[in-house]
Amino acid sequence: MDFAADPWDYLAASEAIDIEHPLVQSIAAELRTGDDITYARSAFDYVRDRIPHSMDAGDLRVPWRASDVLDQRTGLCYAKSHAYVALLRAGGIQAGLCYQESSGVLHGLSTALVDDRWVLLDPRGNKPGIDVRFSPSEDCLAFPDDRVYPTIYAAPPDAVLEGLKAMPEPAALPAPLE
Repeated sequence: MDFAADPWDYLAASEAIDIEHPLVQSIAAELRTGDDITYARSAFDYVRDRIPHSMDAGDLRVPWRASDVLDQRTGLCYAKSHAYVALLRAGGIQAGLCYQESSGVLHGLSTALVDDRWVLLDPRGNKPGIDVRFSPSEDCLAFPDDRVYPTIYAAPPDAVLEGLKAMPEPAALPAPLE
């Protein structure tokens, strides 16, 4: 994997990953028990299970900032990744964003430094045919056979973030990265 930023940037806040927001801090504090693996798993399960994927739920809202995703309890894969990364960083775990191309559409992923290994994690949520889970030792993705772009971003690339901000509804998903 390639890194798009300096190591400390994977613990920092950004426009979309607002780790200082009181809601992010509150949820992180509630979940932060045990070691880093236990916390990363708890945060993963929280985002995967308590925040439905907008398209799966038929929810037309498109929050993109981590705190808004946590507050509105909905989000596309990109936004759910923003929320998961924000929770990880608020708990002191280095984390970033990755993307993959799935059926001609860009799919948002998270990656975290867990047990001295960067692992790809996909908190998009489960549904028939998709079973994502947390693993500190292997990449567990909703679309395991699809192409994963090799770059780990500290903040969403401008094209992804601007696409989310401009999105009137979930049907207009961002195109794959070039």
